Amino acid sequence: MAFPPQNNEAFVREVDEELRRDQALHVWRSYGRAIIAAIVVALVAFGAYLFWQHRQEQAAGREGEQLQQAYDALAADDIKAATAPLDQLAQSKRDGYRVAAIFTQADVLLKQNDLKGAAAKFAGVAQDASLAQPFRDLALIRQTSAEFDGLKPEVVVERMRSLAVVGNPWLGSAGELMAAAYLRQGRRDLAGQVFRRIAEDDQVPRSVRQRAVQMAGAMDDKAGSAPAAARSEGVTKR
Repeated sequence: MAFPPQNNEAFVREVDEELRRDQALHVWRSYGRAIIAAIVVALVAFGAYLFWQHRQEQAAGREGEQLQQAYDALAADDIKAATAPLDQLAQSKRDGYRVAAIFTQADVLLKQNDLKGAAAKFAGVAQDASLAQPFRDLALIRQTSAEFDGLKPEVVVERMRSLAVVGNPWLGSAGELMAAAYLRQGRRDLAGQVFRRIAEDDQVPRSVRQRAVQMAGAMDDKAGSAPAAARSEGVTKR
């Protein structure tokens, strides 16, 4: 006996639902424990990650407090009180705090006129391949500045060659060191080229550009006191 169309559809749906239930039950019987285990592992892993993240944030907060403690001590001219927190932070696994601490230690040594000690601190950062390149580049500039009087001009030029270029964030500082080295060699023409390069770069701080404009003019009268772009922005005004 044939069923009406609506009864056929209802029957098919019932069979389909029953089949789905049988399949789901079969999957659960076969893999239920594995599914539960996977869910538990995922929840444990997620919980562990949240705990680790919380601990990281706590540690970062403590290190931030340590760095501020050191800065406060230095502001009060209490180098002894700043020594312990800086020593601890210099071993930090967080690059930013570690570099900040080492740079501060080096600045303390510079203040004490210990150029060799400061240069060694900067050199340690410059040679640390685990650090981001901007940190290492700045450290090399600071190291070269501390060692400048004892270095041959060609060594300074070579160190700064890749940094004293247009577009590099350290062009101003690296370029001034390179130009100074050229002046020690008596190469006023090359020094003037570097100073003009600095003066023409809009990314260089205005105070450094002003100084470069003045030096470029002193190196080569034909260059004037500033490039047209720099004059239009008034960088030559004191």
